[in-house]
Order: sequence, then C-alpha cells, then structure tokens
Amino acid sequence: MNNDQELRVQLMRMLTARQAHMDFEDAVADFPNDAINTRPPNCDYTFWHLLEHMRISQKDILDYIQSDHYTWPNWPDDYWPDQASVTDPAGWHQTIVAFLSDRQALAAIVNDPAVDLFAPLPNSGEHRHNILREINIVASHNSYHTGELGILRGVMGLWGERR
Repeated sequence: MNNDQELRVQLMRMLTARQAHMDFEDAVADFPNDAINTRPPNCDYTFWHLLEHMRISQKDILDYIQSDHYTWPNWPDDYWPDQASVTDPAGWHQTIVAFLSDRQALAAIVNDPAVDLFAPLPNSGEHRHNILREINIVASHNSYHTGELGILRGVMGLWGERR
C-alpha cells in the first residue's frame, strides 16, 4: 500500500470506525424517545440539539469542501438549533440519517483517488485550507461530541440494560 492509500485508510477510520472511543452509531443506538428533548444538568441544549449541532457542523464542512460559492455561517447561531426548538422521534431519526449520509459523502471524497487531499480549497483564501485539514476537523469534532453524548447518556441513566 502506498502512502496516499494509507492516508485515505486512516482518514476513513477517523471518520467512521470505532477506534479508541465509542462510535456515533453506538452513541445513538436505542436512545429513549422520551429523552430526546431533555436537557442534561447544567446544559443549555437537549440531546437532540447536540445531535443536530453535529449534523449541522459536519454538513457545513461538506459544503465548504464541495462548494465554489461557500459562505461562512455565523458562529454560534448557525451551528445550533434554537434553544426552544424540539423534535419528535421522526425528527431525531431524520437527524441521524442526514448525519450518516453527509458522513458517507465525506468518506466518498476521501476514498476518491482523483481527489487531491492537499490542494487548497477554493473558498479558503489566504488560509489555504485543504480537504485533509477539514476531514481532521470533522472527525475530531464528531469524536468529541460523540463522547459527550455518551457521557451525558450515562449521567442521565439513559443506557438501559446494555451498559
């Protein structure tokens, strides 16, 4: 395996594999419907807000990579749902499906040998951001919040019998 292939394998593992931490699928598995709009202690957001934040942030990076006419969202307002918003089990599921779909789109970019992971993105200007950087950011962000979701589930006693 050459270095380019190995880099792509490692990036894929960062995005999708359980390595030294819980993966996204485990963190959301069997989540109790009656808790999706619950705010854990000392949190300004609900479980669904956290999940939706992950989806929005990942989608933003996907858009940044793919769009020649990307516009920067406002932080933090555009990265979190309104604090008063709630969802139902269908909305919770929709957020998960959209998150996984966007993650798969990022994985397809990483796996495409025609994609130069080091080329500056068109919208990055003087920063010269590249796909490698963005994949590292999204993988780190997802890992951080997946861990947070798992810990908050534990704090709230929402793991059920499996933990």
